[in-house]
Amino acid sequence: MRIAETKSTAKLVRQNLHLVKGLYPGLVQQDFQTLRSLTRTLHLCVLKGEILYIEGKWYVTHAGLLQIAMRRRCLGIRTALQEKVSDLNACRWVFKATVYKSRRSRGFVGYGDADPSNVSSLVNGAEMRVAETRAVNRALRKAYGIGLCSVEELGWAPRPKSSSSSAEFKPSSNGNNGHQNGQPRLRDRLCLLIRQHQLDAGLVKAYAADYCGTPTLRDASREQVEAFINDLALRVAKDRDGLICQLNSYSKSQEVAP
Repeated sequence: MRIAETKSTAKLVRQNLHLVKGLYPGLVQQDFQTLRSLTRTLHLCVLKGEILYIEGKWYVTHAGLLQIAMRRRCLGIRTALQEKVSDLNACRWVFKATVYKSRRSRGFVGYGDADPSNVSSLVNGAEMRVAETRAVNRALRKAYGIGLCSVEELGWAPRPKSSSSSAEFKPSSNGNNGHQNGQPRLRDRLCLLIRQHQLDAGLVKAYAADYCGTPTLRDASREQVEAFINDLALRVAKDRDGLICQLNSYSKSQEVAP
C-alpha cells in the first residue's frame, strides 16, 4: 500500500508540473519546487482546480481543502451565522465554522466575513454564502495545518477592463464561477487559461457553448462547464496551434450568421 501511494503521488507530481508549464508559462524554478512540495504533502491536483497560481503565489481552493479533509477522514464541519456582528441592511455577514477531525476533537474554529466591498460584483447578493465558505476554509486550514491561503479568502480588487469580450470572463477573487448555482473556481480557471495563453474570450465562449451543446454558455450545467475547462486546459497545453485554428473557425461562423 505504501509503495502504491508513493507511485500515485509521483504520478500526480508529474501531471501537475506538466500542466502548469502550459497554464502558467512565466513560472520560475522556485515556483515548480513549491508546487512539487505542495503536491507531495497535500496531494492537490491542478487539473481538478484544487490549487491555482495567481500573481506570483500558489493558492489552495475550497475544493482542494475539502479533498484534504475527506482524505484525512474529517468527522464533520459545523457553521453558524454570527448575528450580532452581521448587518442585513449592509449585506455584511460573518460566519463561524468549526471543523471536527475526530470524535474526540474539540473543534478548530475559523471566522469568515463578506460584504459588497470585499467580493466580486459578479456575486453581489450572495455575500452570505461567500462568508460561510471563507469561514470553512479558515477552519480547515487551521485544523490541518495548511499555511497556504485559499482563493476564496482573497478580498476583491477591481481590475481594468481590457475589452468588452474579456470582461465577460473577469475573474472573481472569491473563486465564484459566475453561474447562478454559485459554485467556486470555474470562472477563475477559465479566466486564467484565457489570459495565460492569450485566447480570444469571445471565441472561447462560442466554443464552450458548442462543446456543451447549449445555445449559450450560461445555459450549460456546472458539470458541462467543468468538463470543458478540463479539456481546454489539456488541449492548450498539448496543441495550442490546433486549438487556435478551431477557435478561429467560430469567428468565421459568426461572420456568416444572420
